[in-house]
Amino acid sequence: MNERNERIHGVACTFRKVSDVFHAAEKVRDAGWKNWDVHTPFPIHGMDQAMGLPRSPVPRLTLLGGVTGFITGCLLTWYMNSYDYPLIVGGKPYWSVIFPFPVLYECTILFAAFGTFFGQFIFNRLPRHNHPLFELPNFARVSDDTFMIVLEARDPQFHPDESRNFLQSLGGQEITVIRD
Repeated sequence: MNERNERIHGVACTFRKVSDVFHAAEKVRDAGWKNWDVHTPFPIHGMDQAMGLPRSPVPRLTLLGGVTGFITGCLLTWYMNSYDYPLIVGGKPYWSVIFPFPVLYECTILFAAFGTFFGQFIFNRLPRHNHPLFELPNFARVSDDTFMIVLEARDPQFHPDESRNFLQSLGGQEITVIRD
């Protein structure tokens, strides 16, 4: 902590080319960093593997929501047609998977969408209305023509001076200490 009682969030550096940030990300991963991120103006194919990120758990929540929605739709239509208001129309059975198909489909899609939506909120730690990176003057360029790697201070390997030197050895430009 310094005299103004500001905490350090991390150290950021910029890159100009996709290949430079891609290879730098591989080197950061190989150095054993766990809490770091790459910011780019567009998706870079293979960056998840270069960063060593595991597969997202959100699709599992989507599947769980879809299966829950399908079962809920089945139980809902079965209860209404067999017990709540049993009515035989045209000799058809009280319940069949064919006739309530629109309800089953819509419940499946609705619950799967809820699983995806809330999974994104949970795993992305949302909502976060402000982030220390938003205060960096050159962070706006990340949405246009610059790539950025941020080493976070919560990583056990983090030390401000050593992190700066490490990012400089990777070819990083405009190395900045980010304060909370």
